Amino acid sequence: MARKFNFSAGPAMLPTSVIERAQAEMLDWNGSGMSVMEMSHRGKEYMSIAARAEADLRDVMAIPDNYKVLFLQGGASSQFAMIPMNLVGDKQSADYINTGMWSKKAISEAKRYITVNIAADTSDSGFTTVPSQDQLKLNPDAAYVHYTPNETIGGVEFDYIPDTGDVPLIADMSSTILSRPIDVSRFGMIYAGAQKNIGPAGLTIVIIREDLIGKASAGTPTMFDYATHAENESMYNTPATYSWYVAGLVFEWLKELGGLEGMAAINKRKAEKLYAAIDASDFYANPVAIHARSWMNVPFTLANPELDAAFLKGASERGLVTLKGHRSVGGMRASIYNAMPEEGVDLLVAWMQEFERNQG
Repeated sequence: MARKFNFSAGPAMLPTSVIERAQAEMLDWNGSGMSVMEMSHRGKEYMSIAARAEADLRDVMAIPDNYKVLFLQGGASSQFAMIPMNLVGDKQSADYINTGMWSKKAISEAKRYITVNIAADTSDSGFTTVPSQDQLKLNPDAAYVHYTPNETIGGVEFDYIPDTGDVPLIADMSSTILSRPIDVSRFGMIYAGAQKNIGPAGLTIVIIREDLIGKASAGTPTMFDYATHAENESMYNTPATYSWYVAGLVFEWLKELGGLEGMAAINKRKAEKLYAAIDASDFYANPVAIHARSWMNVPFTLANPELDAAFLKGASERGLVTLKGHRSVGGMRASIYNAMPEEGVDLLVAWMQEFERNQG
């Protein structure tokens, strides 16, 4: 059976070669006589898998030595609470930039623990753009500045890294991590759910500067304290062992592609092809300001919404699935994460053109 091209916002496609390798190692990893799913997370076999995965992630992202890499659970949504619990310290407030639904969720959760200053809010635009640097109303006494570089639902992406001076910048990179090179040293902390560009759902990666660890507020649960996980190499409790293992295979795959520079070149081509198809047509439209268009999540609408069902049906028949837009936005959304082959984007563009010829 041919594999389908899954344009879901997450869980998303995994590289076929990664799945095939996991399949080959399913019953017996490296002569151990065990599946990775059966291994003790403290056994030498699994410890070697975990160490290799961390080393490869550090290599591919060029993570400085003064950052800890934590392999956690609870999704990015748990980080919405863990961040204020751990990072507010003796400060009174934190700055948040609101550019879409995931920013709003982070803001709502943070307000349960700290005073939140909205440094910028693009809701008046319908979340179709991002604020410029000079539009950010930053508080120099804030504990940190939080933003979402790429809003999965709206398909809105920052085209720059905000300058926050001496205030740590915190980024929810769930839908953009590993898509291109970034300067990790510009951030106090980066966090990401795994199910888009890293691996299977169940794993959350936190990359945090060491000086930000150990400042948890009184009453923070042990499992919500970054120090707990940093001191125990993410092994304080049983981690998401299989997701961690598959993530390690993805990191190896990225290195074989030429690292994040190679991945960026592929992702740029994919996005350019899809946006070019949209812009060349009066039948399709993308609502996002051109400078703020996402490489990873491309929403688009049809001129006649009554044709949406027919478009989705024809796409599915061609192996192009999960293209329906989020219910809050409507239309279509093509999530073209790292593992989406260029062939999948080419086939989608061809279907869009065919559908327009027949229905436009």
